Amino acid sequence: MPEMMINDGEKMPMSRILLTKQYLETQTDEAHPATIADILAHMESVGIPASRKAIQSDLEQLTETGYDIVRNTGRQHEYFVGDRHFELPELKLLVDAVQAAKFVSARKSASLTQKLTVLTSVHLAGELNRQTYIESRIKPDNEKVYLAVDVLHSAIQDRHKVQFKYYEYDRYKRKQYKHDRQLYTLSPYGMLWNHDSYYVVGHSDSHGKVITFRVDRIATPEATDLPAEPPPSDFDISVYARAVFSMYDGPMQTVTLKCKNEIMKTIIDRFGEGVETDLPDNDHFTATVTVSTSLTFYGWVFSFGGKMTILAPEQAVREYTDLLRAQIPR
Repeated sequence: MPEMMINDGEKMPMSRILLTKQYLETQTDEAHPATIADILAHMESVGIPASRKAIQSDLEQLTETGYDIVRNTGRQHEYFVGDRHFELPELKLLVDAVQAAKFVSARKSASLTQKLTVLTSVHLAGELNRQTYIESRIKPDNEKVYLAVDVLHSAIQDRHKVQFKYYEYDRYKRKQYKHDRQLYTLSPYGMLWNHDSYYVVGHSDSHGKVITFRVDRIATPEATDLPAEPPPSDFDISVYARAVFSMYDGPMQTVTLKCKNEIMKTIIDRFGEGVETDLPDNDHFTATVTVSTSLTFYGWVFSFGGKMTILAPEQAVREYTDLLRAQIPR
């Protein structure tokens, strides 16, 4: 017989109405309704005495308390759960995000996916076990990333600083703490998910400015009682995210790009529909954007194979030209 715990730890049989609710949640959906006879059979299988009248009363009480039970009328009444907290398309979206996220380990992805399947019926749960590229994607070994995310989110909410060590890899693929195991102190402002990696953005005491850290490379983060440094008055994390390409830190500059008309969609995808543009001729447009002029930005420009060039400022033009010349064999 199903059991549930009461306050002092003693076990007691699960009530019939709770068991009816559980059965409807796990065994029914629009394509798989259940009759009262089905529910009675389930009660009998777990040793709960019931009658048709009792089950009918349970269904009415659940409906009166706001539980969405849909009744199909026909030769025999059939019942199923209507509105759920998450519809199947929403669960599929969450599962895909969990399995595709590079910062979540394969083991944790499988665990989270399994937990999401209990939010729908057993008949539809199989559609969530799709393993969306999980076996072929690069996944981290760090099982504690989700704990770090929780610490960081709590610090953001409480407006407190966090401290942690940060590591990279040496030529032998060994983890090496940066700057001789330096303890970083950060006032976190927000979290960013970019290219399947998770980042925290905030003011670093040692850097003296707003920077980003990859969450899966943060070791043993701890919240402190120190109040966080307030963000700059003009700080906008969405603007910051668009400006800092792939989270590489370089000087922020306002850059004018000359682009072929065919890549306007790429500019809008990157900078939004509000990007400042002009039309110098029939084949090109210019875009004025604020970006981090790092190697990543220059590599992004180069990836368009001449369909994008840098017009201004002169410093960015010179840096980009020097990088191109350095690639020419001598």
